[in-house]
Amino acid sequence: MTKLKLGNIRDDKPVKLNVELPAHVHRDLTAYAEILGAENGETLEPAKLVAPMLERFMKTDRGFSKLRKDHRSSSPRSAQER
Repeated sequence: MTKLKLGNIRDDKPVKLNVELPAHVHRDLTAYAEILGAENGETLEPAKLVAPMLERFMKTDRGFSKLRKDHRSSSPRSAQER
């Protein structure tokens, strides 16, 4: 069986965010939710996958991680702590 990049979906306090998706992205998101739900024996709403997918994407984006680290180290607050 192929391992999906997403595991169990955490139930966390949500922040409302409205986005528009291209139809093909929504179709793929729906298919992903069906497959992941079937693997875990549950029904998943496609919208519940958006946050974990974005989180995973940002965690694995090395460029973002480097720039975020650089941004934190150059912020006025971190300079005061030195």
